Amino acid sequence: MHWHVHGSWTTAFVQGQHTCLLPVLPEGGPWGGGRPAAWDWPARAEEATPEQLRDRADEIDVVVLQRPEEIELTERWTGRRPGRDLPAVFVEHNTPKGDVPTTRHPLADRDDIPVVHVTHFNALVWDTGRAPVRVIEHGVPDPGHRFTGELDRAAVVVNEPVRRGRVTGTDLLAGFADHVGLDVYGIGSERLGEAVTHPRIAIGGDLPQDRLHTEMARHRVYLHPVRWTSLGLSLIEAMMLGMPVVALATTEAAVDVPAAAGVVATDLQVLREGLRTYRDDPGLARAAGAAGRASALARHGVGRFLDDWERLFDELIGSGSGARRDRVRDPYRLEPAI
Repeated sequence: MHWHVHGSWTTAFVQGQHTCLLPVLPEGGPWGGGRPAAWDWPARAEEATPEQLRDRADEIDVVVLQRPEEIELTERWTGRRPGRDLPAVFVEHNTPKGDVPTTRHPLADRDDIPVVHVTHFNALVWDTGRAPVRVIEHGVPDPGHRFTGELDRAAVVVNEPVRRGRVTGTDLLAGFADHVGLDVYGIGSERLGEAVTHPRIAIGGDLPQDRLHTEMARHRVYLHPVRWTSLGLSLIEAMMLGMPVVALATTEAAVDVPAAAGVVATDLQVLREGLRTYRDDPGLARAAGAAGRASALARHGVGRFLDDWERLFDELIGSGSGARRDRVRDPYRLEPAI
């Protein structure tokens, strides 16, 4: 059982072998959205009303929590208490907000619900108290190698760039556009003109995922200007598409992009020069994109992601089923970008 909170993450998660019950309410909303129409999920991702969850409560092996409020909702709708008589994990998708060095996680005072971080950076910066901590890095379905680089511009994907402002690096876009044209995509990107205007910035809008990937791959380079996020999945997707990337060396992006795949730095001048270099050298852009694709597939493939989750479920449920596919993997030996 789990809620649809993060579309890209859940798209990978529901590819596993388990039936996933997604709470649904007549009014939808944050607590009952069920299956989203915009995503192509397998049939084993099933919608269930609170009444159906109560009827099937004994079938639920584990609840995957993503918001603190879901703990109480799970008990109310199933009659079982997460962490007590129902195995539970809490997936932390986000970097902490507020006083970051001392921000305490909502589950820090519990030791019966493991906190699963999607990046090692998250695990490092959150104060999780006595809660057990695991890291299961993102898994991303492979969109295929689509890079053409036919447009000598940079693609940018940021959600809600006006509301999030400095978090998404919206204030940096005009400076980058002084050097390379930008096409900005994502939820709320149509409002970008409220925050920044520049003759070399064009708004691509919020596109369906498959079309977005095709449009991204037409660009010579991908720009990731985000200051403070867990790890933008669009960055991983760009690498899988075969695009070279230029990214701020912040949060997990600082170690997720190997040196051969792009330019990762905190010096804005270095980043601008990286954009210009890839724009002006299609061959170099193609080679960097190939290196990035190989790295992203090795580190963020869906198979590895599902194996990690299967291993954790076996531990929580105590099934010892051995159903997972054992693989040898050591993504941490990937060379960090400099």
